[in-house]
Amino acid sequence: MNDAIWAGTVAISGHADAELEAYLARPLGDQARGGVVVIHHMPGYDTGTQEIVRRFAANGYAAILPNLYSREGAGVSPDDQAAAARAKGGVPDEQLVGDVRAAAAHLNTLDHANGKIGVIGYCSGGRQSFLAACSLQIDAAVDCYGAFVVNEPPEQFPLKATPLLSKAADLSCPLLGLFGEDDTYPGPEEVGVLDAELDKLGKEHEFHIYPDAGHAFFSVDRPAYRPAAAVDGWKRIFDFYGRHLSA
Repeated sequence: MNDAIWAGTVAISGHADAELEAYLARPLGDQARGGVVVIHHMPGYDTGTQEIVRRFAANGYAAILPNLYSREGAGVSPDDQAAAARAKGGVPDEQLVGDVRAAAAHLNTLDHANGKIGVIGYCSGGRQSFLAACSLQIDAAVDCYGAFVVNEPPEQFPLKATPLLSKAADLSCPLLGLFGEDDTYPGPEEVGVLDAELDKLGKEHEFHIYPDAGHAFFSVDRPAYRPAAAVDGWKRIFDFYGRHLSA
């Protein structure tokens, strides 16, 4: 496999024409390729999520990570941007959808794009990945432990979010869900409710709940990291995208 890539920062025009910083990585080869929009977790646009973008590029996809907190100020550190966004309750759903739409459009302007787009998100980004797949025409979506798709956030929780279960009928693509059995947001019961609703609606999906894993089990730089779950999860992600984002 030729895994030579280009990676760097670009600017895109997001929801309401706001200028967003984004991290883009793409293979240097000339094969037709699908694109992946990576939605960062609530801690923000960090180096760990940028590494995920490069991993997609090394495996043959053009991938882009829009900084959803760009509106908190140019020249402000990602940590400070994230703190400011959390203080406001996170990113409004309409704004998120517009930013993902813009990121997907940017991927489709790149040389060798095959027009197919996947979306993936972690933590709050998992919920937003589901939201994007219910609001836009996407080819494949991955939800990594996204909470509050079914349940309301608890009081005093920093994220202002409304449940998305009512949008399930609008899911535009196959959905892969990866969850931890020891997670609380979402807990296995919340995953079960979403699974049953998608079954009822006849929506193509596959969910995996990993034992001995909680929230953020993909995060290699956090105590929550669980190698067995993360390794299997990555295999499933690339198999899933291989089936749905090929030319």
